[in-house]
Parts: sequence; C-alpha cells; structure tokens
Amino acid sequence: MPPTPRFDAVCLGESMVTFLPSRPGALAEVPSFERALGGAESNVACTLAGAGHSARWIGRVGDDGFGDYLVRAVSSYGVDTSAVARDPDRRTGVYFRTGRERIYYRSGSAASAMSPATVDTADTDAGRVLHLTGITPALSEDCLALMRALTGRRPRRPLVSFDVNYRDELWRDAPDTPDVLLELARRCDIVFVGEDEAEAAWGVTGGPRAVRSALPEPGALIVKQGPAGATAFTGDAPTGVFSPAPAVEVSALVGAGDAFAAGFLSSTLRGLPLVSRLRHGHLTAAAALTAPGDLAPPPDRGRADALAALPDEEWGTLRLGPDWTDGARPCAERAATP
Repeated sequence: MPPTPRFDAVCLGESMVTFLPSRPGALAEVPSFERALGGAESNVACTLAGAGHSARWIGRVGDDGFGDYLVRAVSSYGVDTSAVARDPDRRTGVYFRTGRERIYYRSGSAASAMSPATVDTADTDAGRVLHLTGITPALSEDCLALMRALTGRRPRRPLVSFDVNYRDELWRDAPDTPDVLLELARRCDIVFVGEDEAEAAWGVTGGPRAVRSALPEPGALIVKQGPAGATAFTGDAPTGVFSPAPAVEVSALVGAGDAFAAGFLSSTLRGLPLVSRLRHGHLTAAAALTAPGDLAPPPDRGRADALAALPDEEWGTLRLGPDWTDGARPCAERAATP
C-alpha cells in the first residue's frame, strides 16, 4: 500500500529576496527599497496554507542572511520548509522591481543547483499534488533535468500541476523554449497557461481550443484569458468549460496568476466541480489583485464557497473592490512573483 501523503500540496521552485521601491520611479532614481519575499511556487504554497491546506515548499537557498530570511518568511505562513536545502557555495538570488522594470541577480544562484541528485523524490512526492512552474527549467541544465525527472512517470507519483509561467527574459537565449515547455506540460496532469503565454512561447493563436489542440495530453488544461476569464478542458471533451472572471478594482497586478493556480488547486483538493474550481481560481486571484501587497490572504472559505455557488446571472454581475476580503487573515509578509 502506498504511504499516506503528508501534505495536501508540495511546491518546488526558486524563491528570491525581492526589493520593492520606496517610491515610484526608475531604478536609478529610487532612493531606498523594502525587502520582500518573491517566488511563484512559494506564493502558491503560502496561499494554499492560508486556505487551510497543509503545504510544503522545496527550494535551495544560500547559506546566507537572505536565505535565512526566505525560509523564515515562507514558514511564517504555516508552510513546511524542512526540505529546503542550504548551499554553502552559492548565494540566494535577489531581484529589484520598479514599476515595469525587473532587474534580476539570480545567475548561478543556489536554486540553479537544484538537480535530481540534490532533491529527494521522497520529499517531492509527499503531497497529494506536486506543483511546478516553467520558471525552474530555465534556471540551469540541472534544473531542467530535475523537472524532467519530476514530471516523468514513476510509482506513487502524485498529481503533477504545472504553471507554464513563461518569462521571456529567462528564455531569451534559449532557442528550444517551445520544445522544453511543451515537453514538460505534456507530461503533467494539470496545466495552467495564459493565451498570451501560448502565443509568445509557442506561436499558438486562435483561442483556448487551439491551445488544447497543442496540449491534448493533460487531464486538465486551464487556459487563462486575462480579465475575460478562463476555460478549462478535461479528459477528451472537445469543448471546454468557460467561467468569466468577476470585475475587479485592481490595486496591484503582481501575483494574480499564482493566486489563481492556488485557488484552482485548493478546490481540486476539495473535490469541487469544475466550474467551481474556476470560480475559486478567479476569487483567489481577485484577492491578490485588490490587495496593496503582492501576496494576499485568500478569501474566507465559507464566503468564497457562497460566491462560487452564485447563479450564473449573479456571478456575471459580481464586482470586487479593495475591501471585499475584509476579515481574512492578515499577511505576515509582502511577496512578489519573479
């Protein structure tokens, strides 16, 4: 008999120390920065923990003060960090964000040394779901080898979730980007991808059905369509299920994709119907979009369930402003997605 999973979800990937500007302006003009937590996979783990799930984050950080900070910050959300490795020879990655600028200092970072030899599958397979993103394989050849190992078929493999999370700046010098990301996505059970990402990475145009044609293998494919909503395809069904997104008064654009994935995965773990999973994704994304910070607490489960159960006509008129999640648990840290 296979062992009982210790966690609802395990999320693996790089977290970085993010520096946010003290005031708007170009990098050269900002006088000071506020330290924060950044990482797509750790964002998902923190949001799932905030939604009441047991979550683990696996990563690799330097044996330095920034590494201490990241482990402490992620742990503060109730996320297990016992499988995070410390690298004595490489430093923790950092990046600066000012408006639309993102300046990364991650080349040769501790996370880039993740590999099949440094990550134990007993740790990654300890959850019902293993969540990965397309950021990790861009970090190094070793990271790509790890992703191929984790997405490969093996005994007791958990449900594998993959957010394509295409970052042009990471793949600019890699001509095989489409092949790599398609290869990995095709090996996973749940895949999240935006229409814009599919076009930028693979040249796929023509809407969600065209994306499904390019990715027929995943048991669940979720095509995000920006503020319009998202379409989910499951099994061999030729047409997907579309759920419009509620109207949102946006405070911050960063982190919505990670939040959507966390909301969808949370409701998947709970066994909710497909439309409800999409709506929970939208609601969790809306919590991130309407919060001043970049990693917002998810909406209260009871309230989110009630909103997700609204009749179609009421859901279609739903509008969410900055105070709609009042009463949710306050964030312990601010965070951003690199």
